[in-house]
Amino acid sequence: MWLEPPPKKPFYRRAWFLLLVTLVILSGLTAVGGFFYLVHEYAPKAAALDLTKLQDMETASIVFDRNGQQLGKIYVQNRETIPLSEMPASIVPALVSMEDTRFWQHHGVDYVGMIRATVINWRAGKIRQGASTITQQLARNSFPDALPSSDRSFQRKILEAFVAYRIEDNFSKQKILESYLNRVYFGWGFYGIEAAARGYFGKPARELNLSECATLAGMLHSPNALSPWRDRKSCIKARDIALGRMLELGWIKERDFAAAKAETLAVKNRGTSKTESYLIAFVQQQVAEVIGEDESVYGDGFRIYTTLDARLQKTAEDALKTRLEEVERRSGFSHPTYAQYDALYRARRKRPESDPLPTPDYLQGALFAIDNSDGGVLAMVGGRDFNHNQYNRALFANRSPGTGFLPIVYAAAFEKGIFPGAVFQDAPLDNRLVMIGGMTGILGEWGPETTDNQYEGPITAHSALVKSKNSASVRLGLATGLDAVTTLAKNARIDSPLQRFPNTYLGKSEVTLEDLTLAYTLFPDGGARPDKPVIVRRVETKDGKLVYTQPPTKKIPVLTPTTAWEVHSALAESLDRGSADKAYTRYGLKKFPMGGKTGTAYNFTDAWFIGYSSAVTCGVWTGFDSPSPIYNGAFSNEIALPIWVDFMNATFPTFPPQEIARPPGLQKYEICSVTGQLITPKCIDSRPNPAGGAPIERSTAIFEWGTPEQAPKVACELHTGVKHEDSQPTVPDSKRPVLASDPSTFQPVHIKSPTVLGNDPFHSITAGSEPPPPEATPTPAPTPAGPLIVRPEIVKPHDDEDPSTKLEAPAPIKFD
Repeated sequence: MWLEPPPKKPFYRRAWFLLLVTLVILSGLTAVGGFFYLVHEYAPKAAALDLTKLQDMETASIVFDRNGQQLGKIYVQNRETIPLSEMPASIVPALVSMEDTRFWQHHGVDYVGMIRATVINWRAGKIRQGASTITQQLARNSFPDALPSSDRSFQRKILEAFVAYRIEDNFSKQKILESYLNRVYFGWGFYGIEAAARGYFGKPARELNLSECATLAGMLHSPNALSPWRDRKSCIKARDIALGRMLELGWIKERDFAAAKAETLAVKNRGTSKTESYLIAFVQQQVAEVIGEDESVYGDGFRIYTTLDARLQKTAEDALKTRLEEVERRSGFSHPTYAQYDALYRARRKRPESDPLPTPDYLQGALFAIDNSDGGVLAMVGGRDFNHNQYNRALFANRSPGTGFLPIVYAAAFEKGIFPGAVFQDAPLDNRLVMIGGMTGILGEWGPETTDNQYEGPITAHSALVKSKNSASVRLGLATGLDAVTTLAKNARIDSPLQRFPNTYLGKSEVTLEDLTLAYTLFPDGGARPDKPVIVRRVETKDGKLVYTQPPTKKIPVLTPTTAWEVHSALAESLDRGSADKAYTRYGLKKFPMGGKTGTAYNFTDAWFIGYSSAVTCGVWTGFDSPSPIYNGAFSNEIALPIWVDFMNATFPTFPPQEIARPPGLQKYEICSVTGQLITPKCIDSRPNPAGGAPIERSTAIFEWGTPEQAPKVACELHTGVKHEDSQPTVPDSKRPVLASDPSTFQPVHIKSPTVLGNDPFHSITAGSEPPPPEATPTPAPTPAGPLIVRPEIVKPHDDEDPSTKLEAPAPIKFD
């Protein structure tokens, strides 16, 4: 028996089994201990996180026009949250197929998916598939401080799992999907499916089809790199992968797969982001003022309803772009162009490490349009490109309006009692009185907007405004007085301080486009203007709760209705036969009751046009940020006027013009065009007949509207030869400008050589005229011919405000 082997021990008594059991027990104890340690360590950290942040997302504030059309957004993160019920049916299966196929089975962490991803990545030798569930991604996106994506440590992944478990305990699967799809980043600044749908496809999310849903789901792996704007081919490939996964998992049928895969991927052109426009930046500033907190404008998802008109805004932007590009192509234009700077800007943007960009120095422009009824801003363009420079020239640029300021001067004159038929001399004026462009010589005559201007001698105030005559306008301004002009400008809400010198009559003082445009609303609206321009009508929260509503706009009376109409009648005639007649003859302005005024500044540095219909007033400015001549002869009727015409033609369907009615209190008076006094049968102008024979006789009678208080009281004294002792001159003698010397005491000197050296854009008086014969009878009102001499130099303004003061030579300077 002893030779027999001993009986085998049961396996449970063998050493290896006992060792295995011991190891299992120890491992179990370690696992249990580790689990309790992890729970003790990480559960409190997960519990400390506020789960309400899952739905507390920064949401873009949306800006709407007056018709409810979306104009843009104000945001830090471009997001618009929507409920799951407003999301397309195909987005959930597309998302689950690409990001988390076991979403409906796991409780926040997919252990099966983790093992599968580990095997796939081990076989591939690189990371091919992630193991994070949709819930884990939501946790990471919702708590970036506690779970930073840059932290790839084991500790962060454990905390992420605990947070995911907690989310699953507190929210339904549907709510998790809703929060994820509203929060996830889809590339190019789009957060959430609604922003992505509008940004890439130009439609709300609920209208996305299967192919578009698969495209967005396929992009989530690398949103910017797979964007259709950056790599269209890779984007389509990612879409097809998403469609294949959906087919494989049974979410779609074969025919749906084939149709979606065959569909052409149609995406909209990439637009600007954030507040990259003058308009949206202006709206953001206004909303911040009315609600009081600037930061909330960016992230609280307000619905901002404005006075703007999206169609007119686009027209304004397009008109400014197109017309200024035309100016840059003209032969006389020698400045850097927008296209040249934009090419440099785009090149530098691709190389951020390169030298900083220079300040834009190309030709700029701005447009500001107001609804006359309530001051609502219809369109606003602050410059040619917000990306190049954010300075809003429509609101903040103080520039010289030139002859665009004349309607304010004439309104002050008519309001003071000067008759629109009062006569002023359109004749050379000593520039020492005005001092624009120098302190010597003759005042330039750029106002008529033509290179072949001719002096007309006696001219009525009405006609001088129609034709934008500089010298006659200065004489009218001197008769009116600076106090009356500056007071009216202030009441018209021109807030910029005006210089206390006569050059203010010709718009040398600087104003903003916004202010001068608002001032022009006086003329179509019977002398009243809106209290101020407004752009924000009301502000609501994203849930529809009213936050702010614009109070009713007040109308401020500034002029009498009769004065407003007297100025309007001249501005209407300016479009027909005056300095702005190209509006009809060249640029195609439609025939409606309107008025407007060109505004060319001295030396062609600024070109303005401001005009109106009964419903809309629009102002346009063009020039350089650092004042410089645009080119020699750059009149506003060739630069600013075409932009204004393009815009105003677009307003007529929505804002049809009505007749601007003549108010009560005005009468038509027949007067002599030479004196401005009442007409007589003797008011005949007799001129030699070039063909010989009897002289040619022409009546000097014209008709002019005015009030009884303004109208002349006596018959024409020149043609009757009768001086009325009680007659009152059209303009008081005390206000008439006086010459520095008596010209009758000097022998005339006749021109024998050119009076201007160099370029003479105004065709000044040239040589070749012969002296009159001795027996020639001088006319009562001489009419010098030819335009005026351009500036010789720039000097300080004249400080003598008394127009009746004769100008004397300065005393010699004494040196100690």
